[in-house]
Amino acid sequence: MTKKRKHQEDFQKVKFKVGKKKPKLENATDTTFKTKAIQIPEQLKEDGVLPTQNRKLNIKDLLSQMHHYSPGVKHNALLGLKDLLSQYPFVIDAHLSNIISEVAAVFTDKDSGVRGAAVHLLQFLASKIRAEQIAPFFPLVSAHLSSAMTHIGEGIQEDSLKVLDVLLEAYPALLTDRSSILLKNFVELISHQQLSKRLKSREKLSWMLSVNPNRRVTSQQWRLSVLTRLKKFLQAVVDGSSEIEDEGLQEQKDSPHSVRNPVCISWKVHANNQQHIQLFENGGLRPKINSSFRLSGSCFVDSAEKGLSSAENLKGFIEIIIPLLIECWIEASPAQSAPILGNLLESESQQLMQQVLSIIHLLWKLTKRHDETYKMELWLRMNYLVDFKHHFMRHFPYSLQETVKHKKKDSCKGNKYCMTSSNSVDHLLLNLTLCDIMVSLASTSTLQMDSGWLDMIRKFVTDTLQDGSKLNSKQVNRLLGVTWRLMQIQQNKVATEPLIKAVYTLYQQRNLLFPVRTLLLKFFSRVYQKEDLRTQRIRSRSKVLSRWLAGLPQQLALLGLRNPELSNQLIDIIHSAASRSNKELLQSLQATAARIYDPLDGTLVLLPAEAQRRLVQLVYFLPCLPASLLACLSRCCIMGRMSSELAATLIGILHMRSSFAGWKCQVQDNSVNDVDYFSFLFSTLIGFSREELTSLQGIRGKPHISQTQLSPVRLYLTDLDQFLHHWAVTEMICHSLSTVPSQSQCFDILQTGICKYLVGLVVIPDSTAGSVLCAINKLLDQACILSENLHKFLASCCYSLLYFLLTLDKEDAEHVQKRDMLWGSCISALALLPRLLRLMLQSLQVSRICREELPVVAQLLRLLMQHGQLRSHMITNEFLVQQIIKDIMTLKSGEVQEQWLTDLHYCFNIYLASHPQGPGPINAVY
Repeated sequence: MTKKRKHQEDFQKVKFKVGKKKPKLENATDTTFKTKAIQIPEQLKEDGVLPTQNRKLNIKDLLSQMHHYSPGVKHNALLGLKDLLSQYPFVIDAHLSNIISEVAAVFTDKDSGVRGAAVHLLQFLASKIRAEQIAPFFPLVSAHLSSAMTHIGEGIQEDSLKVLDVLLEAYPALLTDRSSILLKNFVELISHQQLSKRLKSREKLSWMLSVNPNRRVTSQQWRLSVLTRLKKFLQAVVDGSSEIEDEGLQEQKDSPHSVRNPVCISWKVHANNQQHIQLFENGGLRPKINSSFRLSGSCFVDSAEKGLSSAENLKGFIEIIIPLLIECWIEASPAQSAPILGNLLESESQQLMQQVLSIIHLLWKLTKRHDETYKMELWLRMNYLVDFKHHFMRHFPYSLQETVKHKKKDSCKGNKYCMTSSNSVDHLLLNLTLCDIMVSLASTSTLQMDSGWLDMIRKFVTDTLQDGSKLNSKQVNRLLGVTWRLMQIQQNKVATEPLIKAVYTLYQQRNLLFPVRTLLLKFFSRVYQKEDLRTQRIRSRSKVLSRWLAGLPQQLALLGLRNPELSNQLIDIIHSAASRSNKELLQSLQATAARIYDPLDGTLVLLPAEAQRRLVQLVYFLPCLPASLLACLSRCCIMGRMSSELAATLIGILHMRSSFAGWKCQVQDNSVNDVDYFSFLFSTLIGFSREELTSLQGIRGKPHISQTQLSPVRLYLTDLDQFLHHWAVTEMICHSLSTVPSQSQCFDILQTGICKYLVGLVVIPDSTAGSVLCAINKLLDQACILSENLHKFLASCCYSLLYFLLTLDKEDAEHVQKRDMLWGSCISALALLPRLLRLMLQSLQVSRICREELPVVAQLLRLLMQHGQLRSHMITNEFLVQQIIKDIMTLKSGEVQEQWLTDLHYCFNIYLASHPQGPGPINAVY
């Protein structure tokens, strides 16, 4: 008992009284805490209100419904997404990743309505999302597309092609970057793999066309649908490759008349090291580096990632797809049992055959971008020429069998290869595509072996060109491409001349479309360039080509302003042939020059500035420049319908054609007669024709006439634009006159012209008066002797111009800009010709003028005395000046002396009366 009691004492239980709290332990943790609410009303407001559509669902709600098991809910979610994003486009950028991933996920949905809504939404998004925005998410889209194309469900496969159409239209570059996967998907859509018994040892798989009876369409219609998309895809691959040349003449790299931006060089700026000129090899616009190395984006790129840019991948795809295409062709080709009607095609069969040939044609174009093009062409010929001849050329050419009601005959009915159908099927293009494929497999070395089917193609091409039917630009482009290839295969004149003649027959058709006319011009230009490159010893000029060249100037003159683009092409070709001294073209250009350079309605004054520049350059190549043509060119220079810079260029060209250009070799005889050349320069210097000057004599009074009682010459005030244009032309005329070796004889000719045509006129344009003074200043030297009539005429012009400038209203901004040019010409003439100054002072008989003109005369005298160049001459004529001042004082006697008179006295005392040589009688005046 004692031990037990002791044990209980060690572990004795503490008893608590009822109603008392339990005491806290010494090691108890305080778990109490306090909280306070944080209020952010604006942020809570923005987070709670997202844009919604008409069903009050926001973007998060709609995207979450995309995972619903019900097709109806998903269909409504897609429709709601389209509605929401069309109302609030900014939501697309904020939720682009989620939108793309959810929409792409339903490409393989089991419900056709959901897939259709997804395609419509994708089409809407493609118009709103740029390629650089969707690029980070495009691998996901491509993966879902590939999954849909290879899906076991036929409906999903069919809808995948619709998705492909949208992506090809909006993002072709992004889609073609994954060509290696998509091309295999295309093949699997129409075929399946089968182990070939003959190739079991090499374990190589072959492909054969598949037939699925469960499809809603026939096998042929399904293949047509797939091949149409494959053709679009390959076209996108071709368009994305800048190294591939066009099969026709749209973008010929070696064509000198392709659209190029010329480099405008200002030699004055270049001489001052202010303009850098970059020169390229072979005259190209881009540098051409002769190197056997090629640059790639990465050194470690898998061949599968290169797609069709790899020669191995391209060959592998060709080996797979060509046998399948041939099988498709065999199914659609005419029945062999009916050889008479074998070349008549059903519309659906023709469409399938067209797609087959288009795909082969695009593959052929892709083979041309690789370095070893010759080896690739040899490989294609060795593997596929026999099959192509057997299947493709067997029933060539093909026509379309009419299954619709007969319509009225039109222009196309004349061509047996160009029949019309309600389905808008272009089977002429089918035949031309076949021709293009076949001629690409032929060469000069294989001409004898291929002569049979080449003759068939040559006959078809010739008949089509000469048929007279209306062809569109696509047909003509392919037709000319085949024609060019045939001419390269067989280059003798016997074979090429009929082809050129056939093309010329098409060229002579009226009302050709502009793209068609452009293609024909490029073709003939290319043929001419090729022919001209041959040496003179073996050159055999085509008569048809010569006839075509000779007709170009006349076409240019007749075209006028109706089609400036076509006129530019004609000018380029004419310029190219003229620079090569083509005899027929130069003769035709000479005969048509008067119409082309007519100052009223000629081609030169009608076309834009760039075309005018090329036409002015053609003047240099004209065999002869008669007086009538020079008269037309002079009127073109002064009428203002071409720029002053271009007029200066024309004057410089005529100077180079004249005998005064300083050529070391003998200039062509009778190219520019000296008399005619001086007549051109003088007419252009005057700036007005004789008829225009005669009509000006009847104009009186302001605002067009400036007149003074002290000069017999009245000034006709020209518009500022006309004045500036005339002045710029005058500077070039003066430069040309100053380069004539015998300056005295040149001055005599100018003096004779002025005395004959200008002296005696009452009204003279201000620009003409200034130009005459400018030319006199430029040509005058010690050996020149001026006649008395010329002295008097120039003195009258000087005073009339000075009076006009001194009475000019400062607010007249148009005429104020003439001041510096006219003032400089007058002062220079008075400084060079002391007698001219004396005659002008002698004409200042103030007794004959009204009192309002006295301040103008006083201001003129004051300015002449103050001018440094004229001071010595004014001192020499001090007596005349003094007499004029006395006459002014006599008229103003008895009146209050005005400020202008005080200034005149002051200047006279400072500059003339104080001079040692002068007696200083001015004091007597006071």
